[in-house]
Amino acid sequence: MIELLNKLSTYLSLPFVRYALIVGVLIALCSSLLGVILVLKRFSYIGDGLSHVAFGAMAVSAICGLTNQMVIIMPVTIVSAILLLKSGENSKINGDARIAMISVGALAIGYLLMNIFPVSSNISGDVCTSLFGSISILTLSKADVWICIIVSIIVLLLFVLFYNRIFVMTFDENFAKATGVKAKLYNFFIAIIIAVVIVLAMNLVGSLLISALVVFPALSSMRVCNNFKSVTIVSAIISVISSVFGILVSILASTPVGATIVFVDIIAFIICYILGIVLRAFKLR
Repeated sequence: MIELLNKLSTYLSLPFVRYALIVGVLIALCSSLLGVILVLKRFSYIGDGLSHVAFGAMAVSAICGLTNQMVIIMPVTIVSAILLLKSGENSKINGDARIAMISVGALAIGYLLMNIFPVSSNISGDVCTSLFGSISILTLSKADVWICIIVSIIVLLLFVLFYNRIFVMTFDENFAKATGVKAKLYNFFIAIIIAVVIVLAMNLVGSLLISALVVFPALSSMRVCNNFKSVTIVSAIISVISSVFGILVSILASTPVGATIVFVDIIAFIICYILGIVLRAFKLR
């Protein structure tokens, strides 16, 4: 045990580990807040859809030889998020169908382009890294960390300042419109924030595992809490703890960062599920 603590202390003294923890905590916090909204609005799958779009955009930017891939990835993901969250009675394609179409289409196109125009000799390795996460979270620069900090502050400020309107929009969008809330504008900003967080989260867990980072903390908190405010707070706590624990375990055990974080989230969900049953049995919830 002492040896493990000494090893952990040594790792924590390294700048890249501290950077990974800071970014991991901030992404987990933002994802959990957005996750509660998306789960309650029945858009849980949007994280997966947007991550696949980001994967396709990343393939295009790699083929184009861009040094800064965000020039393509971020705008494409934001536009896709707006299209996915756009609602309307005249829409001929439902939300879940739009997500499936964009998700599968972008993933297929991205993989096809990477095979037709290979940019490296290890295509399988590049695809696996993009889909399931990589060690890029451990190679972050100060600039990456500051970008994540700024984005997280913006997300938190928007969530706190517009909490009441977000609450109404989440449960009854029609009522929100009737009370004068500009629903389309709020959906637009929510779409942009979701897209930005998803792109940032790709470095942490990879394209295929982003949905877990968004959905699991929200679902876990809903097992033990019964109002929006408490669900949001508990979801944030679970997400942050799972992220920190997952990153530390992955470093100590040399396991994939993204998969380890998701595994910890799964354990947290199981614990909350059992705890929820106990609370209901004793009528404490």
